[in-house]
Amino acid sequence: MAITGRDGIRSARRVVVKVGSSSISGKNAGQIAHLVDALAEAHGRGTQIILVSSGAIAIGMPFLELTSRPTDLATQQAAAAVGQNVLIYRYQDSLDRYDIVAGQVLLTAGDLEIDAHRSNAQRAMERLLALRILPIVNENDTVATHEIRFGDNDRLAALVSILVEADALVLLSDVDALYTRPPSEPGAEPIATVPAGDRLSGVTFGDIGAAGVGTGGASTKVSAARLAAEAGAGVLITSTARVAEALNGDDIGTWFEPTPRR
Repeated sequence: MAITGRDGIRSARRVVVKVGSSSISGKNAGQIAHLVDALAEAHGRGTQIILVSSGAIAIGMPFLELTSRPTDLATQQAAAAVGQNVLIYRYQDSLDRYDIVAGQVLLTAGDLEIDAHRSNAQRAMERLLALRILPIVNENDTVATHEIRFGDNDRLAALVSILVEADALVLLSDVDALYTRPPSEPGAEPIATVPAGDRLSGVTFGDIGAAGVGTGGASTKVSAARLAAEAGAGVLITSTARVAEALNGDDIGTWFEPTPRR
């Protein structure tokens, strides 16, 4: 179904939700339950939800006694191997309260670039949704190399929304909206709506969030939002704390108007 405004998210058939590492790891690990509450409510009213979740490396770091995000590929892969297991356990443990089963889907950029792999991923995702399973997607950090990485899960979420022809994409972080400049700077103003094709001239983007455990920032979210919106999905950027309002279609965050699908 075509969604022209954020209020259409509540009645959407299929929604992709992306959450960043800093929102669900470290001191914010408790936000998983809050996130699951909102996802379960939308799932319960019949919306097909796909969750794209970062966090494997960040969650794996303490188990490897690392105090900062590793920079070498091998250690990133080791942290991801440990963290992905813990991440999915935490989600499923919280989803058990609603009798919802999660399905883990790990992808590399190559999976969405090679036709056969892309078709397999699409077919698997469609079957999971038909069975009322909640897919949880992450980049396959354990086998991905620097050359084939998505770079950030905002882009992965946009590509997944295109893959499953989602009606809407909700990009969550620790900031409640997109601002005209980094929100900590004087004069920063929230942007309510971005019309289709708007290049956001004059807007200054910040870098990675304060937690320093993710790979994305405002600029990656804007790039991902444009990618998904140009493919026909409405995109909302807001904070993880406001996910319930986002999925309810409330007037919050920054809305990227979709280009009409042909």
